[in-house]
Amino acid sequence: MAAAPEEPLTEDIARLAELHGVATSYRPAPDRTVQVPASAVTAALTALGVDATGPAAVRAALIARERELRERLLPPTVVRWAGAEPPAALTALPTGTRLRVETEDGEIHDETADLRIPGGGVREGGIQDGGIGDGGIQDGGVREGGVRHGGVRDGVALVAGLPPGVHRLTATAPDGRTGEAFLVVAPDRLPAPPGRSHGLLVQLYSLLSHRSWGMGDLADLAELAGWAGRAAGAGFVQVNPLHAAVPGAPTDPSPYRPSSRRFPDPVHLRVEDIPEFAYAEDRERLTGLLDRAARLRADVLDKGALIDRDAVWELKRQALEQVLAVPLGPGRQAAYDAFRAAHGPALDDHATWYALAELHGPDWHRWPDGLRDPRSAATARARTELADRVSFHARLAWLTDGQLRAAQRAAREAGMSVGIVHDLAVGVHPSGADAWAQQDVFAAGMSVGAPPDAFNARGQDWGLPPWRPDRLAATGHAPYRDLLRALFRYAGALRIDHVMGLFRLWWVPQGSPPTDGTYVHYDADAMLAILALEAARAGAVVIGEDLGTVEPGVREALQRRGVLGTSVLWFERDWEGDGRPLPPERWRADCLATATTHDLPPTAARLTGDHVDLRDRLGLLTRSATEERAEAVADTAEWLALLGSLGLLDSPAAGPPGSDEEEEIRAVHRFLLRTPARLIGVWLPDGIGDRRPQNLPGTWDQYPNWRLPIADREGRPVPLEELVASPRLRALLQVLRPPGPSGPSGV
Repeated sequence: MAAAPEEPLTEDIARLAELHGVATSYRPAPDRTVQVPASAVTAALTALGVDATGPAAVRAALIARERELRERLLPPTVVRWAGAEPPAALTALPTGTRLRVETEDGEIHDETADLRIPGGGVREGGIQDGGIGDGGIQDGGVREGGVRHGGVRDGVALVAGLPPGVHRLTATAPDGRTGEAFLVVAPDRLPAPPGRSHGLLVQLYSLLSHRSWGMGDLADLAELAGWAGRAAGAGFVQVNPLHAAVPGAPTDPSPYRPSSRRFPDPVHLRVEDIPEFAYAEDRERLTGLLDRAARLRADVLDKGALIDRDAVWELKRQALEQVLAVPLGPGRQAAYDAFRAAHGPALDDHATWYALAELHGPDWHRWPDGLRDPRSAATARARTELADRVSFHARLAWLTDGQLRAAQRAAREAGMSVGIVHDLAVGVHPSGADAWAQQDVFAAGMSVGAPPDAFNARGQDWGLPPWRPDRLAATGHAPYRDLLRALFRYAGALRIDHVMGLFRLWWVPQGSPPTDGTYVHYDADAMLAILALEAARAGAVVIGEDLGTVEPGVREALQRRGVLGTSVLWFERDWEGDGRPLPPERWRADCLATATTHDLPPTAARLTGDHVDLRDRLGLLTRSATEERAEAVADTAEWLALLGSLGLLDSPAAGPPGSDEEEEIRAVHRFLLRTPARLIGVWLPDGIGDRRPQNLPGTWDQYPNWRLPIADREGRPVPLEELVASPRLRALLQVLRPPGPSGPSGV
C-alpha cells in the first residue's frame, strides 16, 4: 500500500517553525529549494517541547510564542564581542532600564542603562576607554563589598567594561518587567596559528609501536610528536577523536560515536607509564598480561590481524585493576582530588554510568527504571553502593587526562608551534554516558544526519541525538562550555567535525529515512563566542571541518572569527567557473590544506585508481566500473597536468597516473606548500604508500573501518619505529621543511 501523501504546511505551522528555528525548506544548491516534509517539521517541534498535534494546538503554541518573544526583555544569551558595536539586545531595551551583571567571579556591576546614549570607545580586550580605569572601575569610583558604584555612564558602557567570560545579566524595565540572560563577553577572534607550519594526520589506534598493546596509545603519540617536531620540523600532529567509547562486545569501533565527548578513553593509556605500575603487588600477573599484550601486538604487526580494540581493553582493564589498587602518594592524591573537584558532578555522572554499565549493560534505556534517571534516588543509592567502581572509572579519566597533557608537553618541548590537534566529534552515542547524564538537553526521538547531496543521494543518518538549542540556551550553553574547556586542557588545537553544526543540524525523526528530516538552527553567535572565549583562554587554534554542503555565509562567519577551514586538494576546483583544478594562489589562506582525510582514499590509491577497484569489489558503485574509472583517471590527469605546468613534478612519468606515485605524492605536497594555507597536513599513511582508507563511508561489516594499522604499499603493517626510519616518508617530509639554519635535520 502506498504511503499517505504528506499534508502541506499551513501558514501557522510554518510561522511557528520559524520562531523555533525549525526550517521548512533548504537549498542544496543556489538555484534549488527543497521543501521539507510536514512530518519532519512537526516531529522537530515536538522534540523541542512544542505541541503541534493539530491546528488548534499549533495556533495556541504560535500565540504563546509570539507573546513570549514580544514581552521578554532579553533573549537567553547576549553576546558582546570585544571592539564591536553594543549588542542589539541591549540597545533595544526601554530607556531607563536598569542593568545588573554578576560576573563569573562573583563581582556585581549595577547601573541604570540610558540606552539612547551610545557607549564610549573600547580598548583592546573590551575595556572601556574614557572614564573607566583598570578592571572596568571608573577613576574615582568607590568599590564596596564587591559592588561597583557610580562611574559607568550607562548600561552599554557597563557591559563594554566587563572582562571576558560568561556572566549573568539582569534587566529591570521602568514598568517593572524583568529579564535575565547569560552575557558572553568574548574576544573578537580566536587565536591564530603562530606562523605557518606543516604537520602529520594520523588515526592514533593505527600507530602501533613495539611497546604498545595491540593498538596505538598516548605514549606512541608523544614519541611521534617528539620525532616529528625535532627531526621533521613539524608544527603539529592531528589525531582522531579520543573520546570515551561505549563498552560492548563488540565495541562500536568508530571514534565518531563515543559514549562521552567530555572525557577521554582509557584504552589509550600506556599502562607502564602510570607511576603506580612499579608498585603493583602481583608482578607475576602483570608479567603475564604484558606477554599477552606482546602476542596481541605481534598478531597485528607480524600476522596482519586487524586491530582488536576489545581485546586490548580487556588486557588493559585487568592490568589497571592491579595498578589502581596501589594507594596514591600524597602529591598524586592531591592532584587527583583537584581533578575530581574541577570536573565535579559531570565526572561523577560519567564514572557512575560506567559502573552501572558493568552491571546492567551499555544501553541505559534497558536499565531498571530508577537507574535510567541520573538524578533519581535509585541512582544515588547505586552510586554509593558502587563507590569503588565509580572511583575506579574516575581515576581512569584522571590518568588518561594526565597522559594526554604529557603528549602535548612532549610536542611543545620538541619545538612544535601548535602541538597535538584533537578532534571533536559532532555528537555522542544515544546509549552512552553523555546521553544518560544530559537527557534534559538532548532532543528525544531525533537523530543527527545530513540531507541528500551530490555525494549521497539518500542522505545520512549518523544515529547521534542532537542537543536542543532551547535547553542549551537556558543553561548558558553550559554543556558546550564544559566540553570545550575539558578538551582544551590538553589540545594545542581543536578540529571540530562538521563545524556547520554550530549553526544548524539536520534532524531526522526516528523511524524516518534521512531524506525526511529538516534543519534546526542554533544560536551560532553564542556558539562562536563561547568557542572564541575558551580557545583564547587556552591559547589554542580551532580548525573547522567545513567540507560538503555549507549554508551561505557560514564559511565567512567562521573566517571572520578566526576559525580555520579545511581544504582537501581533490575538492578544490573552480566550481563557479570552468570546474578545473583551482590554482594554488586562489586557495584560501585560513585553512588546513591536505591531500586527503580519514574518510577519503589515500593519495596513492587515488593516483592509481585503487579506490575505484575497492568500491567496485564491495558493490558500492552507483555507475558502471568503466565509467567510474574513466572519471577517476580524467580527474587525476587534470591535477597532474596542473602540477606539471607549475614545475612541481621533478621527473614527470611517461606512463599513466600512479606510475611514479612517490614523486607524484611529493608533487601534490609541493602544490599544497605553494598555496597560502596557514597549516599543511600530511596524511601519515601517505608517507609509506598505504592504499587503504581508514574508513569507507557507506560500509559497516563489508570493510574493516577503524581497525587497520598503518601499512606500506603491499599492505604490510609498519610499526612506529620503522615508519620514522622510512626513506619514503623522510623524502616526503623533506618537501615541506624549508632549507636554512633551522632546516632539515635527520630527515
